[in-house]
Amino acid sequence: MLRSFKLEKYKTETTPHVLIDEEKGYMKIDGESYHENVISFYQEISDWLTGFLKTDFDVFTFDCELNYFSSSTVKVLLNMLLDMDNCANAKKITVNWIADKRNKIIIECGEDFKEDLTNITFNMVINEA
Repeated sequence: MLRSFKLEKYKTETTPHVLIDEEKGYMKIDGESYHENVISFYQEISDWLTGFLKTDFDVFTFDCELNYFSSSTVKVLLNMLLDMDNCANAKKITVNWIADKRNKIIIECGEDFKEDLTNITFNMVINEA
């Protein structure tokens, strides 16, 4: 059954821009993520992802371009990435971890995530600008 859920959350000072287009098998999170209640902010996104990963999709791409995030956000992202990795044995899932070359913390976090993930394609995309 083809689902067509779409969600867009616009960024604020403490929350990122989020775009989900289920029909295209695409999710993007970009900006900064240090909201006081990170769990609450990401709940709808995590719930959607859990349900989507159980569907009969062909491909899924997640672009993550956060330039700052809290330790609570790291936990949420890791859980989402592990859910994707657990599902990726039979599905094509690609994560593009996008970071500015000067943002060493974001790059190191992406490299740490990549080490824990064995089934998904995890691309480190380093912007030179």
